[in-house]
Amino acid sequence: MAGILGSAAAALLLAACTSPAPPGLPGGPAPARPDAATPPSDAPAPRPRSKWWPVGWDDLPGWHDDALLQAWPALQAGCARPAPGWAALCARLRDARPADNAALRALLQAHTRPWRVEASDGSDEGLATGYFEPLVDARRRPDARFRVPLHALPGELGERQPWWSRREIDTVAAARAALAGREIAWVADPLDALLLQVQGSGRLRLAEPDGRVQTLRLAYAGHNGHAYRSVGRWLIEQGELAPEAASWPAIKAWARANPQRVQEMLWANPRVVFFREEPLPDPAVGPRGAMGVPLTPGRSIAVDPLSIPYGAWVWLDTTEPLSAAPLRRLVAAQDTGSAIVGAVRADFFWGWGEEAEQQAGRMRQPLRMWVLWPRGADG
Repeated sequence: MAGILGSAAAALLLAACTSPAPPGLPGGPAPARPDAATPPSDAPAPRPRSKWWPVGWDDLPGWHDDALLQAWPALQAGCARPAPGWAALCARLRDARPADNAALRALLQAHTRPWRVEASDGSDEGLATGYFEPLVDARRRPDARFRVPLHALPGELGERQPWWSRREIDTVAAARAALAGREIAWVADPLDALLLQVQGSGRLRLAEPDGRVQTLRLAYAGHNGHAYRSVGRWLIEQGELAPEAASWPAIKAWARANPQRVQEMLWANPRVVFFREEPLPDPAVGPRGAMGVPLTPGRSIAVDPLSIPYGAWVWLDTTEPLSAAPLRRLVAAQDTGSAIVGAVRADFFWGWGEEAEQQAGRMRQPLRMWVLWPRGADG
């Protein structure tokens, strides 16, 4: 993931990250902020892209309803690499697992303070998207069906910046020669390869000639130095998709109906992502985010680190994908991505598999955020 997976399919494939959020959170507007002239003595350092205002625990919508212990793996994972000022609180969490949700809630209320996150203009509402770890069928050797390569980082990448574009890699002999022998695996659908590159990581399900099936992880290793261009945005500009109808399923449906134009669509995005292979000893462990710790489905988010630092615990107030049903829970800021920019901005990690893909692809919801910061912590 390493800073690229936190690039929501909805945001990266379809539109710019600065698109306005859908209006209307169930809880209504946030309470008025306190007098900024008298901040608490333990106020965190200012953030370049956000303002934080201290609030009470009852100002967090749904705070008393979350099954907080479900966030325990994410909190523990983050404490393996505690952010500055978090060492004491992380040490307390390592001593003993709270017995129940009420005990963890009491611990958090005793040792952290909630801060509402706002943009510089005072707005406290932003955008929540979703992302996931793709699971794609692949082969170690190309055949009549599996013909799209996934490449390791080329050795000469640093000698040429930007490196060859996506179109050049497909059409220029020197570019193809530079990648010869760098193939990690082969997939059948070029859109699967694109999805892995957009998400920055994924799982490959490899069928061996003897019938065995191996699953491995691809991790982000770098890219070719070109700017990302959204294929969804290209389809909208071409008049092929309406903005309100654009989605990853719609992009795939268009590709099936227009196979003669798929290459043109892919070339609209000059960026190519390269991977490294990683073992997957425990399929229940998520990929590593930009913070360097494994992500936890439903409890890890990608953020703009200039608004919320890695390792922070965050209270989300958003809604389920394509729904007004509240989605309010404790999460950990453990990843980022090129589309995740702004004060009130989060990419929600859904996990892996078909359901996670569906949820992530449909998520584009209004959002409010609060940071739970250790009392007396620096930074």
